[in-house]
Amino acid sequence: MIVIDASVALKWVLPEEESIAARMLLEQELVAPTLWLVEAGNALWRYANTGKLTASDVQSRLTKLASAPVTLMPSEAYVQDALNLAVQLRHPIYDCIYLAAAIRQDTHVVTADTRFLSAVARNRALRQRVRLLA
Repeated sequence: MIVIDASVALKWVLPEEESIAARMLLEQELVAPTLWLVEAGNALWRYANTGKLTASDVQSRLTKLASAPVTLMPSEAYVQDALNLAVQLRHPIYDCIYLAAAIRQDTHVVTADTRFLSAVARNRALRQRVRLLA
């Protein structure tokens, strides 16, 4: 079981670097806090807002993401742990929700977010819980 974040999932529907590596993860058992779809929707909104994609394009891509083979976990279940991690790591709570889920599920997060990876890598006890997509 692998926890994925929105940065990975977006590569399933956008032609980005590492899209092939992201699609290969679809063969694994994937889980994610429900936050991932909200974050992905926000990123798609940015694409529409900047004119890189039409409103119709972003809607269809969000629909594809919503039907992806990812088992959802309620984000609310991880907020307290994520807040503690966010304070400890000095990193935003929304990324730490994925980390809290990975810790509780005794697995790791795969991300394309190098800033998140760097924040966790500074912590010896947690660094194995976040892996970079590649």
